[in-house]
Parts: sequence; structure tokens; C-alpha cells
Amino acid sequence: MADMDPGVLVTLVTIVVSALAILFGTIVPAIVEGRAVIKALEGMARQPEIANDLRSTLIIAMALLESTAIYVLLVVLILIFANPLLDRFFQG
Repeated sequence: MADMDPGVLVTLVTIVVSALAILFGTIVPAIVEGRAVIKALEGMARQPEIANDLRSTLIIAMALLESTAIYVLLVVLILIFANPLLDRFFQG
């Protein structure tokens, strides 16, 4: 490991960081979305007259939560396929 090529090391670190980012960047929003749905359903069960308001608010919240997972996916794809550090080591 001590005499590893710097390009290989950057590639390895990029893959590990990308895997961790996609892991946490998708699990955390999924957990939060699940908790939001549970709370909204509890609120709808307690007060059925405000179900429409809760539903519309929930849809907006879900879209915002899902956008964070999409942002993580975008960053990971950039890290894997358009990493500016790799150009330094793999020219020509």
C-alpha cells in the first residue's frame, strides 16, 4: 500500500467515498420520509377534517426530502465519472 500509484489511490478513495455517500444519502432521507408519513397518517386519523391540508403538505415535504437523495446521486456520479483529480493522474 505504501508504494501505490497516486492515481489508483485517488480512484480507490473516490469509490469508497461514493459508496458511503450513496449509502447514507439514500438511507437517511428514506427514514425521514417514513417518519413523516407516519406522523401525517397519525394526524389524519386524529383530525380527518384536515386530511387534505396534511396530504398536500406531505407531498411537498416528500418532494423536498427526495431531492436531497437525488442531489447525493448527482454528486456521486460526478465523483465517479467526472472526477477532476483523476485527470491529473491519468493524462495521455
